[in-house]
Amino acid sequence: MKETQFMTHDPEEVRIVELKESVLADNDRDADDLRKELREKGIFLVNLMSSPGAGKTSTLLALDPYLREELRWGVMEADIDSDVDARTLQNAGIPSIQLHTGGMCHLDADMTRQGIRSFGRDDLDMIVLENVGNLVCPAEFDTGAALNMTILSVPEGDDKPAKYPLMYRTCEILVVNKVDALPVFDFDRERLEADVRTLNPDIRIFYISARTGEGVEQLADHLQQRIREWSVENG
Repeated sequence: MKETQFMTHDPEEVRIVELKESVLADNDRDADDLRKELREKGIFLVNLMSSPGAGKTSTLLALDPYLREELRWGVMEADIDSDVDARTLQNAGIPSIQLHTGGMCHLDADMTRQGIRSFGRDDLDMIVLENVGNLVCPAEFDTGAALNMTILSVPEGDDKPAKYPLMYRTCEILVVNKVDALPVFDFDRERLEADVRTLNPDIRIFYISARTGEGVEQLADHLQQRIREWSVENG
């Protein structure tokens, strides 16, 4: 959101009012309320973020055989205007709903709440919100999720944490996808990890290939463990 300027009576003076701080503060309060609502329902919400084409949907498809062994789960697909990903997941037997943002490049807490209500699946243990493909706006808005996760694909390059630091400060899990393409691209894992851990020392990093299945089971095991711990904490 851009800085908004309001002219005072003095034509030589411009008073600048920061609207963004107020918007984010209101959203943070709403996100905390939504977290409480989901805790009461026993629904673990994951906010999945990445740039377009990093492999969010393909990663979810690869995770499904492992997750469905222990969890009832579904996906809310957020996009500006499309239902391609939701149809792909539904065809794979994963309960899904498509959320159209009407041009918005992110979801906030209230939009997420509306999506969950429309989904109407209080029987699920976990809902993944596949956020709009963007490395900037989605990281700024708390959706009320219990866990923030981001995907970085090898073809995007190892410099994304340096260019988009808020995304990596915000997320608890970084998934590096398309590791089967490492021989083709100049991708420095040590540089990536150093940059990420400077921003967020506690972040967990998983290297996977949604195409070949490499590393996917380990990621699924970690997600299941996080949900078990969350369930114990919330009684």
